[in-house]
Amino acid sequence: MGEPFYITTAISYPNGRPHIGHAYEAIAADAIARFQRQAGRDVRFQTGTDEHGLKMVQTARNLGREVRDYAAEMSSHFKMMCDTLNISYDQFVQTTAPDHHRASQALWERMAASGDLYLSRYEGWYSVRDEAFYDETELVDGTDGKLSPQGTPVEWTAEETWFFRLSKYQQPLLDFYAANPDFIRPDSRRNEVVRFVEGGLNDLSVSRTSFDWGVPVPGSDGHVMYVWVDALTNYLSGLGFPRETSDMRYWPADLHLIGKDIVRFHAVYWPAFLMSADIALPKQVFGHGFLLHRGEKMSKSLGNVVDPGELAGAFGVDALRYFLLREVSFGQDGSYSADAIVTRINAELANAFGNLAQRTLSFIAKNLDGTLPAEGRTDPADAILVEEVLVACAAMKAAFGDLALSHGIEAWLRGVHACNQYIDAQAPWALRKADPERMHAVLGTLVRAIRMLAIAILPVVPEGAGRILDLLGAETRDHAAIDDDDWYDRQAASGFRLGTPTPAFPRLEMPAVVEAG
Repeated sequence: MGEPFYITTAISYPNGRPHIGHAYEAIAADAIARFQRQAGRDVRFQTGTDEHGLKMVQTARNLGREVRDYAAEMSSHFKMMCDTLNISYDQFVQTTAPDHHRASQALWERMAASGDLYLSRYEGWYSVRDEAFYDETELVDGTDGKLSPQGTPVEWTAEETWFFRLSKYQQPLLDFYAANPDFIRPDSRRNEVVRFVEGGLNDLSVSRTSFDWGVPVPGSDGHVMYVWVDALTNYLSGLGFPRETSDMRYWPADLHLIGKDIVRFHAVYWPAFLMSADIALPKQVFGHGFLLHRGEKMSKSLGNVVDPGELAGAFGVDALRYFLLREVSFGQDGSYSADAIVTRINAELANAFGNLAQRTLSFIAKNLDGTLPAEGRTDPADAILVEEVLVACAAMKAAFGDLALSHGIEAWLRGVHACNQYIDAQAPWALRKADPERMHAVLGTLVRAIRMLAIAILPVVPEGAGRILDLLGAETRDHAAIDDDDWYDRQAASGFRLGTPTPAFPRLEMPAVVEAG
């Protein structure tokens, strides 16, 4: 088994159904997890839902529902989204689980043992929508009163509460950021966090008494943990913490993948809690951008919130995955629309790669009865193409290893375009009667190239790329397989025959309704 690699998404807050932003984060994390499995790493991929907090209580109350039943129902929609989108998670965490409560209480007790928790009274501004406390200096004026930096309403809150000595960790955090410059990425998020911490840290209210929907504070009747204390603990509870389980070999996490709006919780509060509890800090927090609809932030009032299941149903799961990872520069905001999806998929996935595979393999199935072409008469152009494809796949691997996902797909496309230029120049259909030996060499070269490209793009479009590899009988699909020079000869010598191919990436038509929901 390879070296452990632990990747997590943020756990989604299920007070509403999943939207395309949730899908984007899950798809990106899944592509990274699949890529690392191909690299030989022992991957643990965790996602889930965060069911606690005042917002869940209020939403359930407004619907006349029991909060526990409502939370369980809404959490199931997020799990269904992951399953629909071919997300290869190993663990789906729910913060209502007894094991998660035990883990959160164990973390709390460690912070208490460090002398970092004390009982006092909180008076200040709280955003229910963000489940976040804000200092007066952070607020902005809105038309109906004070707003958080995110533009969400805040309300004055006063209650007895436990505090965490966050101020104690200001310098340790700054020292840690300086010693680990890649801990927060991209750089723009890192700079924001460093500026925030340099500005001074106040102690943090970490319990609530105004409601009881949460993890009870050990030894403090009437207190439940601030939702972010127990939410962040999911990254440990999903591994079996505090028990010494075999799953704890995955800690510290290699990558927490989160939205840019919750970087503070993951890059300030979470490492401070872990320092207090004497637990190793994660290796990296990556704050990705927002997904916009035609350049606008999605909101129910604008009517531009779309169910990711509807998009997947309209365009196909592979097409949606490819578009989001290709279109958005990872770490930046990105935009989507139905016509942009159709245009991008048809140009690149259907026409460029799908059509390349379909016409090559159909030609072999029809004209060679599915038998892999013989060696034939080679030409320098053959070796040049294979080298171009190897270079493209290597560039994709390097980019994905650095989380530059869209750049990686762009590099892969250079290999696809090289194949299309090659097939048009060599024209195997014209060689069928004029020069069959040369035709065999051309087709064999294309099969080699298509297999390598399909393996490389597998983390992005696992279903379609997998279908091409199934058709070729290519069972080994890790990174080493891309560089396996002898695969073709072994496969041809085995007497393998291709079946009749069907398009792995069909062209898209514009669906009737996918723009609003």
